[in-house]
Amino acid sequence: MSANHEQIVAVVTEIVTGELGLAADSVAPSIDLRSIEGADSVKVLRIVSRIERHFDVELEDEDVFGISSVDDIALVVAKSLAPDPS
Repeated sequence: MSANHEQIVAVVTEIVTGELGLAADSVAPSIDLRSIEGADSVKVLRIVSRIERHFDVELEDEDVFGISSVDDIALVVAKSLAPDPS
């Protein structure tokens, strides 16, 4: 699947707001997800799982543990979607 950064951000935002029960326009790409009320570790894992299924990727644990915003998630997804240079 090929997607640009803006497309990935849009999908990730939709998944995040859906899981957290928020309005779509209430989550900016740069907001720290850990600061959103109700964004506990279980919900974050569900968000990651839905993102992996949507984009048909498996995100590396070390990448997932380093994310804090929608933009961060989009960058990790884009990295996973990039063709292997080897």
